[in-house]
Amino acid sequence: MHFEWNRSAVLGLAKEACAHCQGFGLRRSKGGPAVPCQCVLRAVFRACYNKFRECASAEKHISRVRIEQINGKEKKQTWGMKNEEYMADFCRTAERNLTPEEYRIFRFHYLLGADWKLCCSRLNMERGAFFHEVYRIQQKLGRVFRELEPYALFPLDEYFGGAVRSLPVKSNLLRMPPGRASKGLVPPLKKIA
Repeated sequence: MHFEWNRSAVLGLAKEACAHCQGFGLRRSKGGPAVPCQCVLRAVFRACYNKFRECASAEKHISRVRIEQINGKEKKQTWGMKNEEYMADFCRTAERNLTPEEYRIFRFHYLLGADWKLCCSRLNMERGAFFHEVYRIQQKLGRVFRELEPYALFPLDEYFGGAVRSLPVKSNLLRMPPGRASKGLVPPLKKIA
């Protein structure tokens, strides 16, 4: 099951003043399906990075073990430390998906917290080249964090135990009997005396 980028998935993340998508979040590719705008991918990255920083700055005694129900035939339970798992997933996903040069920039700037001046001097880069690389890294990881399977890092509420996507739920709605669907609904009319 591959994640499909649609309008409802990107609308809240799109930058209102974006010159590429005009705040809609999707861009048309040549002859292909709509793709998420770069502003959306950067917003996904920033949300994940902010959560990473929140988890990293939390005091260690605040972190707690959580018991989760695993659906299936046996209905097992498992335990885990979600904050630590998230930080590990964030770092390992970045390391696996970035080139060694990109990962060096990511590590210095995002994990070690160096500002652009220190990064530029340490990595022997010009300011403009550094920021272009930072934007490319954000876009690349934003896409990966959302499309990661089987469990994506974004949306954060799903990762941290909120809503879990599964197979569609069967509806309680009544269905039209075959043959009547093409005629349309005719509501019963009450005679007025």
